[in-house]
Amino acid sequence: MRKNKILAFCLSALMVAGLAGCGSSSSAASTSSSSAASTADSSAASAAEAPDGDGDPTTLTVAMECAYAPYNWTQTTDENGAVQIRDSSDYAYGYDVMMAKKIAEALGQDVQIVKLDWDSLVPAVMSGDVDCVIAGQSITSERAEQVDFSDPYYYASIVTLTKKDSPYASATSVADLEGAVCTSQLGTIWYDNCLPQIPNADILPAQETAPAMLVALNSGACDVVVTDRPTAQAALIAYPDFTLLDFGGGDGDFQVSEEDINIGISMKKGNTALKDAINEVLSTMTVDDYNTMMDEAISVQPLSE
Repeated sequence: MRKNKILAFCLSALMVAGLAGCGSSSSAASTSSSSAASTADSSAASAAEAPDGDGDPTTLTVAMECAYAPYNWTQTTDENGAVQIRDSSDYAYGYDVMMAKKIAEALGQDVQIVKLDWDSLVPAVMSGDVDCVIAGQSITSERAEQVDFSDPYYYASIVTLTKKDSPYASATSVADLEGAVCTSQLGTIWYDNCLPQIPNADILPAQETAPAMLVALNSGACDVVVTDRPTAQAALIAYPDFTLLDFGGGDGDFQVSEEDINIGISMKKGNTALKDAINEVLSTMTVDDYNTMMDEAISVQPLSE
């Protein structure tokens, strides 16, 4: 269905506004390598017929925040294969860019990255300015009323961050967070669904970005924040005083639905050609493939250096 902000300042440059996804799942489709090649070929043909945001059928135009490490971030060079951002001298990289490149290559297209604020992502798809959004979006029924989603392209569990010296650092369940002052990012299941499950929680106003959420925790404005595992892992690099709490997904964990936590690629309603093409590419990948890519993204994000 997230992240980090000198470190805090750097983090803002990396990820500014985050997404809202997190997810946990035990399965993902996979296919044999022999079928993958023919799949990619048929996908390319389908994609060529799909409406393209900039009118160029040779280009897959992908929107993201470019500010949500390790899913996506902004950097000044093309190091590691980063892609230049449309109408900018900067480049985007991260898990989402890696995935966009993989899909575009299979479809025989180039990638164009468009940097947008979180709230502008869905409207950009609906208007046709971009072909799709790859930005850590949870596949929720509310969003699905406005856009179509691919199959999940990542599964990330929900976790809690607090400081190592916090009275909540030894918490082993949501119940153990009782009375905590907490916050999370605006427009996410973390804030809307998870925080209200903390008994007697003192819920602060939502933070506009994931970096702002992390700064709130670091400054002592709150006791805990709720996010997804990749965002939390990235945050631990920037904030070594943080500790990650994982409640294991059972009865003592935050209770969320599959639609809340599986992360998908969104596109314009009715663009079945593109949806089918993307799903065919995703079907050649496994959960291990996703995790390997995410580990790589975490290892090369700017704050890991």
